[in-house]
Amino acid sequence: MTSKRLKCLATLFCVVVGIFFIFSGFVKVVDPWGTALKVNEYLSIYGMEWLSPASMWFSIWLCGAELMMGLMLLFKVRIRLISIFALVSMSFFTVLTFLSATWIPVEDCGCFGDALKLSPWATFLKNLIVLPMVVTIWWRYRKDKIFVFKRVEILLTCLFCSLAMGIGVYCYYTLPLIDFLPYKKGANIYEMIQAQHDTGSEEMSEEEYVLVYRNRRTGRLREFSIDDKEWQNEKKWEWVETRVDNEISPIHTLVSEFSIADVEGNATEEILTRQGKVYMICVTNLSKLSDSCRQNLREVVEHASRENGYVVCLTPEPLREVTWHDFGGGEAVRCYNIDATVLKTMLRAENGLVVLQDGVIQGKYNCRRIKL
Repeated sequence: MTSKRLKCLATLFCVVVGIFFIFSGFVKVVDPWGTALKVNEYLSIYGMEWLSPASMWFSIWLCGAELMMGLMLLFKVRIRLISIFALVSMSFFTVLTFLSATWIPVEDCGCFGDALKLSPWATFLKNLIVLPMVVTIWWRYRKDKIFVFKRVEILLTCLFCSLAMGIGVYCYYTLPLIDFLPYKKGANIYEMIQAQHDTGSEEMSEEEYVLVYRNRRTGRLREFSIDDKEWQNEKKWEWVETRVDNEISPIHTLVSEFSIADVEGNATEEILTRQGKVYMICVTNLSKLSDSCRQNLREVVEHASRENGYVVCLTPEPLREVTWHDFGGGEAVRCYNIDATVLKTMLRAENGLVVLQDGVIQGKYNCRRIKL
């Protein structure tokens, strides 16, 4: 191949790979919680759970770095240096996705977050297409100096780094800029549940449902019946899918798993169909609430009381009796159980608030930034 053709091809590939990295990095960095969950899944499979506390900041760095690489390729900033990083990362993830498609039980590799779901084999084939492009870019610029930056390149590098990492940090402290999941603003949760039933699953008895969970330590899949409560141990089991035995109506979304209940029974329909405003306070661990978060949630209860709104607290913590919580003072709120994975899907935050208006999601807030 002549140098001129190689140059034209490398320029084209810089644009293609740059756009690919920008899209892939952006859809993940705007949802660092989702990426951290996927990182934890891989850590669990490889028996490296001790790294889980760092999964959030690693996910922000990883996705931010991918977005940054895409911007630098697209704007041709230090191509030699970036091509080396791109080559190393693509080689690593090509091997990883091959393992995911063959020996490792991973349903979705998470390369495009929740924006676009690809099977492990599709992800592997995608990497096989992108990898030669990266090799071509690296080969074309292999003779350039690595650490010689022009002033404008230093400015652009700092700008792209600040932008990429800043988006991830912002979305961690607030909520995703773009919500790719079912529980987005404007969605009616109860209608989504009914739509699941309308496909035919409403005619199935509870005994016909099969819950598929993954062991977080071994990575192995296991099937449970609804009556078997062992799957509720979120530290051991991670939800994969729900289906029916006769496979007439498979259910592949966490909407079908949405349930609000306590020892007195299921209150899902009562809460989701209630008219007016319903404030669903979401708390992962009631005993570990920070003082500032506790104060913000107490103000939510006071605000709802003034507006005659209805307030409930949803938590994955086991509730062995009817439980009320006052968030450090003021009016107590009744607490209900909700599946931990469903809670993380509905609200990409450890603690926060989901506001319903006549059953429709009107707003979602991280506990750090509740504005009513």
